[in-house]
Amino acid sequence: MGRGFIVEDVVEGYLSRLCEQSTSPITGLLIGQNSAQRDFVVMATQTPQRQESGRGFVDKEWVCEHGRQVSRMLPGGLSVLGVFIITDSSTIDILAPLQLTVCELDKTISSEYLWVPTDDDVIEYVILHVNPKDTTTTCRTFNIKDPKSPLKSADWKYQSSVCSAWSMITCCLNVDILLPLSGSRAGIENMDPCLKEGLKVWAHQIQEGFCLFDCKRIPEDMELTSGQKRNERQTVNAQLLIPLENQRLTNLVQQCGGSMSIRGAIHSRVFLLGSKTKSKFAEKLLKRDVVSTLATRVSIILDELLTSDVDCKGTGKDKKENFSLPRRIFCPMKVTWPAMVCEYQFIDEELADLIERLKEMLDIDATIDKLDTKQELLAENGEKSVPTVLEPPVENVEEPGSQISTYIGFAMATTVVLLATAVSMVYLSDI
Repeated sequence: MGRGFIVEDVVEGYLSRLCEQSTSPITGLLIGQNSAQRDFVVMATQTPQRQESGRGFVDKEWVCEHGRQVSRMLPGGLSVLGVFIITDSSTIDILAPLQLTVCELDKTISSEYLWVPTDDDVIEYVILHVNPKDTTTTCRTFNIKDPKSPLKSADWKYQSSVCSAWSMITCCLNVDILLPLSGSRAGIENMDPCLKEGLKVWAHQIQEGFCLFDCKRIPEDMELTSGQKRNERQTVNAQLLIPLENQRLTNLVQQCGGSMSIRGAIHSRVFLLGSKTKSKFAEKLLKRDVVSTLATRVSIILDELLTSDVDCKGTGKDKKENFSLPRRIFCPMKVTWPAMVCEYQFIDEELADLIERLKEMLDIDATIDKLDTKQELLAENGEKSVPTVLEPPVENVEEPGSQISTYIGFAMATTVVLLATAVSMVYLSDI
């Protein structure tokens, strides 16, 4: 027997409705949270229909692209756990192509990660087969790092109110990063590898830092929300600090064709299920969300530049371009749920555009009044300064053997008023 999955009963209703459609097969993603003990599936979303036909039983390329887009829309604590397929074909016939698809899906999603995997990361993905005739399910898991690993049967159990008591961690991060661009770059299309390498250095600094939860340092093996009652929601304000010595990089002389400066503040959120989450697990998820949300914005704006007519090649030393990074907007998975997804809005986009993308990618029927737009404000192009995010006091923190005064706060804000001043800007210059 493989892993066990506790599944929100809303997922059962969603899959049942898809079974009533005449289109077959229907593929989609399973979204939730995994841990060493159990996995929780809280959402399923079908892969958008592709206009082109004749791509085989499973459109691997389309499923992977859908997974990449959806992964960007998931805050900390939520991830793509696997895929489902609705078809009356036998399970034996579909497992082999689906296993290959899931392996490619994992490669596509993980290619955007800037962190190093840890030993406690779950490396098993789930494949769910639903028969549309009687809605019976067959669940299998396998080791994603070994495409030839045997498939294991897994327990798939529906349960109500799985999402009713998720705790939320919030964190605001002040960012001021200077990323060098290779002197041999020919244009925007060659900037991606340079920026990724630079962001990896910053991601390593984030990884080396530590978190304060509600201004307290909690031991790794202690529960984050100890004393929390069962089925009680809780919000924890986090602060991310890194040692000053970790910010000093070895001097390196290299040819530089330009630089990108990223300045501003970003908002991070992590959603945790239950009251037994260890501090170490919560800290890992928070750091990963911090890195992911910034990397996603940089990637999005590069994609935008590639498809626009913006000329960033420069004509001299004074060439400088200012761009506003898209802001992060949160949307409830369901109106009554604390768990949320997110989307990114450019300064020239309407909220209706986000509503449309949420429907297309996640099959969420959102409304503008349900969107959380107050955490970050868009920066205006040409803005010369970035508001400072205030830092709460940390003088009462007890950390044996450490010098708190040698740490600098990267993420210091705990109120909506302060978070509402957050902006993100990109300054692109040529040398």
